[in-house]
Amino acid sequence: MNKERLKELYEVYDLKPEHFFKHQHYTIICRSGIDLIQAKAKIQINYEVIRCEPNYAVFKAIASKGAANIETFGSALKGDSYKESTTNSYYIAEMAEKRAMSRAVLKLTGFYELNVFAEDESESFKRK
Repeated sequence: MNKERLKELYEVYDLKPEHFFKHQHYTIICRSGIDLIQAKAKIQINYEVIRCEPNYAVFKAIASKGAANIETFGSALKGDSYKESTTNSYYIAEMAEKRAMSRAVLKLTGFYELNVFAEDESESFKRK
């Protein structure tokens, strides 16, 4: 059932093999795939900065697709060690925004419920 639904979503949003890859237990969609889904679904997103510091940021995405609305969060932490960090980037606010945006897009379009995540959501989700 999930494979059929996922194939259906790939077709609806015109996703190509280069837009996604398999990672351990999940399917991961890259940034260009997220942008394509957002454009095709006509998802509007506004952001609210919850917290923004030099090494930590939390953004709330308020997103809508037609009559459907969702609020979700993205955060990023640049710590002193790998175990403390959730990102390798020094662009903390930008990473929190990308994570909030990706989650909103995937939740509004039904990908999240199929265990599909965005490449930006975790350093461990990066394509090797």
